[in-house]
Amino acid sequence: MTYFLFDGPDSAPVTILLAHGAGAPMDSASMAATAKALAAAGFRVARFEFHYMAARRYGHRKPPPRAETVNPEYIKAIADLRAKGVTGKLIIGGKSMGGRVASMVADEMLAKGEIAGLVCLGYPFHPPGKPEQLRTKHLADLKTPTLIFQGTRDEFGTKDEVATYGLSAAIEVIWLEDGDHDLKPRKAVSGFSTADHLRTVAGLISARMAPSASKNETRHLQH
Repeated sequence: MTYFLFDGPDSAPVTILLAHGAGAPMDSASMAATAKALAAAGFRVARFEFHYMAARRYGHRKPPPRAETVNPEYIKAIADLRAKGVTGKLIIGGKSMGGRVASMVADEMLAKGEIAGLVCLGYPFHPPGKPEQLRTKHLADLKTPTLIFQGTRDEFGTKDEVATYGLSAAIEVIWLEDGDHDLKPRKAVSGFSTADHLRTVAGLISARMAPSASKNETRHLQH
């Protein structure tokens, strides 16, 4: 059975399932801050870890596997979440690699009626410094309603690069001013804080995917 960390009200009409990035666990500062911001907007948030990351807690230092090899683990996490009695609308996603894995299983899960949407936080469009190694092929015909939140300083995909990718019409990319791969801006430069950007993330997920959930202010949105 998948182990989950939960935030937000048990009675929330919408649950968001999040997987971590390649190098940091589900309880990293970035993941925890994101979960708390989403919970404050009225969502139930469930975080989980892929096996290689969970093994690190017991001293087994394994490098991140190829993202597609953990697709079955994400699908199992969805089933395990339902087995725990989580009902209602489900949105899947994650940070960096976690969001990429979610994007690779999203259409299958949508077709089965398991999920309603996809949220990617800092999508790794390509490895830093290697823009030719794209991870976008499956995004061209993605059918799942998708929000990708990307910092304008993210080395895994710049605004100019992403504009050339020919992404599916189901995908909306929201650019967060001066954010890095963790969506963290330099406040002295941008005038925004990480908390500002996370409120924007939560507010836009509410507005686009869960209009019945509590809405947060979205005045910090940067296109």
